[in-house]
Amino acid sequence: MDLSSLIKNKKAKVAVIGLGYVGLPTAVEIAKAGFKVSGIDIKKQRVDSVNKGNSYILDVSSKELKEVTRDKRLVAFDNYQPLKKADIILICVPTPLDKNKVPDVSYIVSTAEKIAESLRKGQLVVLESSTYPGTTREIILPRLEKNKLKVGRDFFLAFSPERIDPGNKIKFKDVPRVVGGITRKCTQLATEFYKCFLSAGVAPLSSTEAAEMTKILENTFRLVNISMINELALFCGKMGIDIWEVIEAAKTKPYGFMPFYPSPKIGGHCIPLDPFYLSYKAKEYNFWTRFIELAGEINEQMPHYVITRIISVLNRNKKSLKGSRILVWGVAYKKDIADSRESAAFDIVPDLLKRGAEVDYFDPFIPKLELRNGRIGKPQVLKSIEYNPACLKNYDLVLILTDHSGFHCPSKAKSEKENTVLFDYDELAKKSKLVVDTRNAVKSRKYKNVSWF
Repeated sequence: MDLSSLIKNKKAKVAVIGLGYVGLPTAVEIAKAGFKVSGIDIKKQRVDSVNKGNSYILDVSSKELKEVTRDKRLVAFDNYQPLKKADIILICVPTPLDKNKVPDVSYIVSTAEKIAESLRKGQLVVLESSTYPGTTREIILPRLEKNKLKVGRDFFLAFSPERIDPGNKIKFKDVPRVVGGITRKCTQLATEFYKCFLSAGVAPLSSTEAAEMTKILENTFRLVNISMINELALFCGKMGIDIWEVIEAAKTKPYGFMPFYPSPKIGGHCIPLDPFYLSYKAKEYNFWTRFIELAGEINEQMPHYVITRIISVLNRNKKSLKGSRILVWGVAYKKDIADSRESAAFDIVPDLLKRGAEVDYFDPFIPKLELRNGRIGKPQVLKSIEYNPACLKNYDLVLILTDHSGFHCPSKAKSEKENTVLFDYDELAKKSKLVVDTRNAVKSRKYKNVSWF
């Protein structure tokens, strides 16, 4: 059978390279749809976990992972041998930024070279990693064509950006996808494949560049708007206006407004990174993406503003930051997930330590936090405290960085069988000496010891 027939009959063998936040949910969903999937990751610990049915990703339960590994619909490998037999290969590797915000495409390059070593006629390769427009055509294509195979005739190449939002209740298959191929045939085959396991539909585009730009647009839109609301939050603070009240009021308008909320820093795997892929690429065309640069500047300033607010609140209460005991409440980049990538905590906690504060943190989702630069510039690991409401009196200030909505609190559980108890932020406000709330977790404005953004 040709590739189109293999896809329609779900006989195509699929290989997913990279079993992280994108790759594992993708591999599981494809396997659930009836395809045989080989997951590939260089981290043996991940491979072993997958094959044992133990999920390490929030959006994939161990139960559903076991369902697809038990009958070998999904098997994980720490080598690239499955590429030889695969009909479809998905690339789901990281694309980080370096300290100068230059895209690091080394993972994509090395993966493309591995694929090229065993590329054969009839294979479809799809890049899902977020990147700048031109990556698929300029980086992957030349490496795959080195073996004299012709794209669109002998093999097929496309880009379909991942749309993973950790912790989002919308199911993977209910999120539409866009697909852009190097040729029409590439786009057609990739579209047919994604339609097999996505109920929300697939939008074919004219090129890989259009699909790559779509992903950048989605996240640039969010970066610019969140940074804008952060700037307004700083201004409202100076005027004595409650930005959260203003946002709620603006939400009453049924058109022309979409709410975005202040944050101590935009975190996660996409929004703080993806727009800078475009900024990097734009310089090739002597074009400067000023909105992106400005939004990034505002975002990077937010942790410094948080530190300034902490110092101000302590000073008003005749305390200095040096020697103060501070409890950081939540270090995940957003609520109810075990993901700390690009979290504001990585900027704020080391700064507090460097200024002489004693810092603990509590996060039921993240048991330990490895700081990139500790008190004396060396790696430092902090562990989450065991929380009990009585411990709040031991801290001079509680800093709410992440507003987790529910977690187990033994002192409040009604029975031993109770797994989750919704935490009452009013209790935190009542029992804490001082609170700096960056997330509007404490809703009531009656507390004089609470300072909001």
